Amino acid sequence: MRKLPWLKFILLTVLAIGIGYAAWQSLKPKQKKPEYITATVTRGDIEDSVLATGTLDASKMVSVGAQVSGQVKKMYVSLGQQVQQGQPIAQIDSTTQQNALKTADANISNLNAQRLQQIANRQKAAQELQRQKNMYAQDATSRSEYEAAQAAFATAKAQVDAIDAQIRSAKVTRDTAATNIGYTRILAPMNGTVVAIVTEEGQTVNANQSAPTIVKLARLDQMTIKAQISEADVMKVQQGQTVYFTALGDNKTKRYATLRQIEPAPESIKTDTSSSSNSAVYYNALFDVPNPDGKLRIDMTAQVTIIVDQAKNALLIPASALQVSKKSKRGSKTTATDSTDSNTNLASAKNASSASRPRLSLTDQEKAWVEQGKASRAMVRVVQADGQAQLTPILVGLNNRVDAQVLKGLKEGDQVVIADAADNSNDAAKRSSSSSRRMAGGPPMGM
Repeated sequence: MRKLPWLKFILLTVLAIGIGYAAWQSLKPKQKKPEYITATVTRGDIEDSVLATGTLDASKMVSVGAQVSGQVKKMYVSLGQQVQQGQPIAQIDSTTQQNALKTADANISNLNAQRLQQIANRQKAAQELQRQKNMYAQDATSRSEYEAAQAAFATAKAQVDAIDAQIRSAKVTRDTAATNIGYTRILAPMNGTVVAIVTEEGQTVNANQSAPTIVKLARLDQMTIKAQISEADVMKVQQGQTVYFTALGDNKTKRYATLRQIEPAPESIKTDTSSSSNSAVYYNALFDVPNPDGKLRIDMTAQVTIIVDQAKNALLIPASALQVSKKSKRGSKTTATDSTDSNTNLASAKNASSASRPRLSLTDQEKAWVEQGKASRAMVRVVQADGQAQLTPILVGLNNRVDAQVLKGLKEGDQVVIADAADNSNDAAKRSSSSSRRMAGGPPMGM
C-alpha cells in the first residue's frame, strides 16, 4: 500500500512533462514557406511601339476665293453640301465688270475708226509720193518736194502701225474684262464637301487688298493624320511602318494605315522660331486613312501607335519579373527593366533557395541576336515544386516595359516571381496589375 503514492507521483510527473511538451510545440515559432507575388508564363501577342498624339485633317483642302471685287449676290451651296468640280458656288455682282467690257468694246471701235482714217491718209501720202517721183524724174519738181512727199508717206504709215498696236492693247483689255466677268461666277475647283462658308450672301468682297475666301472645300473621303513624335522616339520611326490609331469618341475601333512621311524639321521651322532648350521638340509623322463612313472629322484628336516591332503567339512574362544579366547588351531595345526594379529584384534574389546559377546555352543564331541588339540575357526567379524560387537565365526578345517576350529558358505555365510578399505589397501589386495588361498586336511583321 506504501507504493501507491510513488506510483501516483510518477504518473503525475509524466503527465506534466507531456503537457509541457505539447505546450512548447504549440508555442514555438513555425517555419513558413517563402511567399511570393507571381505571374504565369503565358502565350500572347506583343509589340514594341511608339505612342503619339495626332490631329486629323482633310487629305486635301482648298480655300475658294474671289479674284474680283463686288457684292455676293447669290450663294448656291450650304454648309456640309457635297459639290462636284465645276459646280456653281456663288455669284458676285458683275455690273462693274460688265461696264468695263463695254468700255473696252467702245475703245476698240474708236481705234478701228481712227485706223481707217490713218489708212486713208497713208493712201493719200502714197499717191502724192508717186506724183512727186514721176515729176522729179522729168525735172518738173524740186528734190526737196520729192523728199517731203517721202517723209509724209512714212509718217502716215507709222501712224497706221501705231493704231494697230493700240487696237491690240485694247483687245487685251477687253479679254481681261471678259475674264473678270467669268470670275464673278465662282465654281468649285474640285469634288469635295463644303466645310466652311466664310462669306455670306449680300456681303461685299474686296479683291484689291487681299484674296477673299468665299467657302472652303475639303475631301473627307480620305483623312490625313499628323502625329507628333518626340525627339526621343523619332529615330525609331521610319516610312512604311504599320500604324494604327483610335479617336477619342471611339477608343475601341482601331484604324490601320502605313506611315507615309516623317517631316525632316519640327513645326517651329515654319514660323522661323527656334525651340527653347527647355522645351520638348516634336516631329510630324503623316499617314492617310480612308473615311468612307464620314465619321472622322477635321481636327479630331487621335491616339496614335506606331509599331516598331511585334511578335505573335509568343511566350510572355511581366517585364517587372526580369533581372538584368551582366551579359546583357547596354542600350539594347530589349533592356529588361529600369535600375530601381532591377536592384529590388536582385536584392530579393539573395534569399533564393538555390545557390547555383545555371548558364543559358545559346545557338549561333541566338548569339547573333544578342550581338545585334535584338535579344538580351536576363534572369528570373522561377517557383519550384517545393515552393522555393530558383534563379533561371532566359533570353529576352521584345520588351515594351509592360510585357517581355521569352525566346528561351522558360515554358508555358511556369510561375515567375514578380516580388516578395514581404516587400512593399502595394508597389508589387501595382506592378502585377500593370503587367497583366497585354498590348494588342497589329498585323505580323516578324522579328
